[in-house]
Amino acid sequence: MALRTYLTHMDSPHPERALDVLEPDFSFLLALPGREITGRSREDFAAYIAGRNPVDRTHEILRYSRDGDLETVYGVVTEGGRYAGSFLSAAVVSPGGLMARYQSFFTTSFALVDRDV
Repeated sequence: MALRTYLTHMDSPHPERALDVLEPDFSFLLALPGREITGRSREDFAAYIAGRNPVDRTHEILRYSRDGDLETVYGVVTEGGRYAGSFLSAAVVSPGGLMARYQSFFTTSFALVDRDV
């Protein structure tokens, strides 16, 4: 799954490697508490990555699915090993296996799926 690979790269010490799984005309929406981040190219996403605060962040996938060219994941984010919130993300994957479009919704106030601790 392209989305799993993307999240693995984003959680690594080198999140810029996530750019390797994006189409050049990649478009995205990141809906975070109180703000949205959007872009229409791999370069826009590179700028987003460059502006992120370095933190010990992990995306723990609790559910995933694939239907044709659409991949979805649901999970929780931890920072420094502590629960920070939950996310629901979806990506349209190109015939070449790269992410063409992506949207992610992150919340600190609601958990759709219980996390086994």
